[in-house]
Amino acid sequence: MPAEQIHLVRHGEVFNPQGVLYGRLPGFGLSDLGRAMAASAARDLVGRKRHVAALVSSPLQRTQQSAEPIAEAFELEVRLDDRIIEPTNRFEGKRMSGRDSALRDVRNWTFLVNPWEPSWGEPFRDIADRMLHAMHDAADSVDEGDVVMVSHQLPIWMAHRRVTGRSLAHDPRRRRCALSSITSFERRNGRFVEVGYRDPAASLAANATDVGAV
Repeated sequence: MPAEQIHLVRHGEVFNPQGVLYGRLPGFGLSDLGRAMAASAARDLVGRKRHVAALVSSPLQRTQQSAEPIAEAFELEVRLDDRIIEPTNRFEGKRMSGRDSALRDVRNWTFLVNPWEPSWGEPFRDIADRMLHAMHDAADSVDEGDVVMVSHQLPIWMAHRRVTGRSLAHDPRRRRCALSSITSFERRNGRFVEVGYRDPAASLAANATDVGAV
């Protein structure tokens, strides 16, 4: 019997005083608030009183740090999976708002021609494909219980939209995937069905200064 549920957990707030789009850049770990958010996600999962059999994380620093309290709570080793990593983005390392925003530089406008693909990074369909493949493999990796996968906003949102049959093109401002949120799925007749969404760090979000890439 494969996994009963798959829980996609977004990482907590990142320490990003320069306000850049960090993407896959190294050296961007959790802030103190982000660690508190990650702990909130772990407590939520423990409170469900479900057997968590495996824990998978994106290889980036912020997701591995967000997985730490979950690993401790369930006494699990963290397995890394490149398929649930943050997408590539041509604006990595640049500020996306303010007077020095990369969007004000005409040299970058060529990357904005098709927001429905998107033209500035990895295609939405590729993100959705790799996420669903990783989720199926994670489900098959255990004999029973649940699997927790710590990932990023856009990959989780792409999994949500693919599973719910919605267009992958979307308005980034309308993503329902808060910091340290948990989106849960079950596999029924070979297909994933979304069964829940929780935002255990909502009470901490008002103090967040970095909400991640859009």
